[in-house]
Amino acid sequence: LAGARADVNPDEVASVLWKYFTELGSNAKETVDQLQQAEITKQLNTLLETKLQSANSYAEDLQRRLVPFATQLQARLEQDSQRLKEQIRQELAELQAKLAPYADEVHQQISTNIRQLQAKMSPYAEELRSQVDRGAGELQRVLEPYATELRDRLQDNAESIQASLSPYADRLQQQIDSGVETLKERLAPLADELKAQVGQSVEELRRGLSPYAQEVQDGLNRQLESLTAQMERAAEELRARLAASSEELRAQLSPLAQELRQAAGSDAESLRQRLAPLAQQLDERVGQTLEAFRQQAAPFGEAFGRQLVERLEEVRGKLDSGTAGVEDHLQLLEKEVRDKVAAFLSTAQPAEN
Repeated sequence: LAGARADVNPDEVASVLWKYFTELGSNAKETVDQLQQAEITKQLNTLLETKLQSANSYAEDLQRRLVPFATQLQARLEQDSQRLKEQIRQELAELQAKLAPYADEVHQQISTNIRQLQAKMSPYAEELRSQVDRGAGELQRVLEPYATELRDRLQDNAESIQASLSPYADRLQQQIDSGVETLKERLAPLADELKAQVGQSVEELRRGLSPYAQEVQDGLNRQLESLTAQMERAAEELRARLAASSEELRAQLSPLAQELRQAAGSDAESLRQRLAPLAQQLDERVGQTLEAFRQQAAPFGEAFGRQLVERLEEVRGKLDSGTAGVEDHLQLLEKEVRDKVAAFLSTAQPAEN
């Protein structure tokens, strides 16, 4: 049971529900009932069946209870949505009015926070660039001997080449897999560090603005909670992009091993003809693939920093104008979904023995 609980991530369940809710909102009214009864059941069951590999009473009970919970939550959000829009509008208008006498100080405080954030993000962006370059360079050095070995093998007789080619391809694939996993382990901690820095930056902004917003702390806190949620989501997106780029690198390198396995099945006469170009191109193809990875992944840190600055500038604009956008509403609705899913899963879990 403990293993089953660990497999069910509230964020993953919430992401399924939120995707379902947003798709529901974009469909015509006559399709809503069908979607509610069929699609959400399918999506949740697919997720749970993937996560809960072993059948047990907890898994069955969770599947049985989660769909009614999701549909009830959808109905609740529909009822509360308009109320939330009006609440956000009123809070921002009140916040802007209360902060108006301190507009210059507030503007300066946020501008200072933006500059501080940029200064803090710069070393992380450089570190990410450095780790991408270092990891790609190490993988390239590890794979270089395979090209030399393949060229040397071409000097052997055809039968010897054929016998040794499949084990050679397996070793090459293992080295690619190992190198990509090492690269992912190298990059993952940076996303955690950035996420921690995000929380610190928002807390510094909260302290800097608190003297001007004593009478409207709730409204300010809501805006800063929304800001934190956006920034943390950006950090998670960065983590996902780094992992996806690493997996894409694996997918681009793995065909080299596959080509060698295919060549091993060739007749002796055509074997050298197939291997000779690959032996000559192996270094170059590995180098080009790793350089493409560098070009793609190295700028992620700078892009992340720009994204955070944009979020802060949006907050500054909202405090200046007192005007909320659609995103404010959606962000808070999504936060409500995630909070309620986490609470539901914590109560749905059986007690530890």
